Order: sequence, then structure tokens, then C-alpha cells
Amino acid sequence: MQILTECNLAQIVSEILNGKVLVFPTETSYGLGCDATNQAAVDRIFKIKGRSDDKPLLVTVASIEMAKKYLLWNNNLDRLAYRYWPGPLTVVGEYAIGELAKGVVGKDNTVAIRVSDYPLIKSITEKIQRPLVATSANLAGQPSFYSAKKFFETFRSQAEQPDIILDYGDLPINPHTTIVSAIGSKITLLREGGLNVNI
Repeated sequence: MQILTECNLAQIVSEILNGKVLVFPTETSYGLGCDATNQAAVDRIFKIKGRSDDKPLLVTVASIEMAKKYLLWNNNLDRLAYRYWPGPLTVVGEYAIGELAKGVVGKDNTVAIRVSDYPLIKSITEKIQRPLVATSANLAGQPSFYSAKKFFETFRSQAEQPDIILDYGDLPINPHTTIVSAIGSKITLLREGGLNVNI
């Protein structure tokens, strides 16, 4: 694992587009991410986390317009997107096209997307112009990491490791993003987070 304490955006973008798996800060905790269209990179994230393949990985995109490319858009998505994006809301919707990797798209043909307002993630997704996997950087079932140093200490002995850690020091402990489903005619709360959504 390479540890970077300064963010060279051009380098980070290049590494992601070349299939590397990174740990980076997000609005909630440290996240584990890659190009969501790269099957090999997505497969590695499942191995690093020890995550079951029946639990899809959520992705972030640069804009509502990009989200519309991957979701079968409906009135509920429209209402949620224009009220809460960019922000800490993840929306599960029906998948529209076949570009995203397996493991990002669920076996029920759904995908979980958010448009982040966190400056680093916003910059990365704008530059790569494709969805970015942004799952919590932890072992499946274990707590999230708010310290890059503690992440490194935990994962340096693991067989499967990310390629790069972007170390922003200790992050504030913030609530998880809120997750809702907007499939069909109703909106359903799947995970309560820091954002209160008026369903």
C-alpha cells in the first residue's frame, strides 16, 4: 500500500482510470473506491472487504445528469435528486444500461447512486466522468475507519490490500449517508443516516 499525504488530483484520477483501488476521505468516513466500470477493480474491493457478493457497492457520480444515464428515471427520483443532491443521500433505483460492473449492479438489476458534495469526491467524479465506487473502507461487518493510520495498521497484514491510501489524517465522526429506494411508485427508507428525507 502506498500512502499519499498530499492529493495530486491528476495522479489520483490516472490511478483510478488505470484500475487501481484507493482509500480516500469522504463526508462520512474513509472510503474504498475504484472505477465502477472496471470489473477487476470492483472484484478486488469485494476481496479486500471480505464482502458477500449479494451486497452491491454504492457509487457516486458527478451530477444529476450522469445519474440519469445509469438509472431508469422516474418522478420519485426526480423529486429526490433535485431536492437533496448533491448531498449525503444514496438512492437505489432500477439500472438503465450495461456499462457498470457486476457487484455495483445488484442481482435484482438495481444500482445505488449518490451525487456527493464532498469536494474531493466531487473533483474526482468530474474528472473521471464515470461512476466511482465509494464504499466504507472496512472489513465487512466491522466499524468504519476515521483514521488512515488505523486503516493501514489493520490492513497491512491482510492478504488483499488497496493500492493507495490518501491520508487526510483523522476525520470527524459523521453519520452514514441516508439510503432510500425509489423503485416503482413509492419511496422507501432503507437506512437512516444524517440526512432526514421527507418521504
